[in-house]
Amino acid sequence: MSCCPPKGYEKLFGERAARRDVKRYRRKGLDETGQLLVDFLRDRGVEGTTVLEIGGGSGAIEAELLKEGAAHAVNVELSRAYEAAARELWEEAGVAERAEFVVADVAADGRDVAAADAVVMHRVVCCYPDYDALVGAAAERADRYLVMSFPRERRLTRTGFAAVNLVARLLRWEYRTFVHPVAGILAAAERRGLQVALEHRGGLWQVAALERP
Repeated sequence: MSCCPPKGYEKLFGERAARRDVKRYRRKGLDETGQLLVDFLRDRGVEGTTVLEIGGGSGAIEAELLKEGAAHAVNVELSRAYEAAARELWEEAGVAERAEFVVADVAADGRDVAAADAVVMHRVVCCYPDYDALVGAAAERADRYLVMSFPRERRLTRTGFAAVNLVARLLRWEYRTFVHPVAGILAAAERRGLQVALEHRGGLWQVAALERP
């Protein structure tokens, strides 16, 4: 499958979505799944580390990790519409000088995206058609850790995502979402030398944290 950017991504994930995400974060903080990703890295030791978040959206996870002591964080997004919201959030958190926003497709053309101690992908794998290319690119840039969340492989999950895609077709959106095979997602990272350190299965989302031995 081609590793081109998801069709319709920028139209769906625009400034309106970015402002909504920031508003939700200000009210409630990170969602439960995102907090699990941050907790794993915090427990391993964040102080002085570098962070790369692929598909970081409004930058909330970077803000949390920088507040925990990370030295520098980069948010690589397909949509520039998130940049203003992310920078505003980083300013509020007092971490703007240590945060960077980059527009790039890491899987297709990420030559200029540097490696980091920790790479994060929160609810991103399901947005990309070629999961092997995306997870592989993320794993190659993970010097120590790769932490991800993605949909669980369940009949209910597949039914729900199919319904979302049906609505998208009816509304003539190009964007589609995917429930990729968990075994394939993990294998793509393991082939790059990472080993599973933590798995957590929630009702809808599954978390996998991998590290280099």
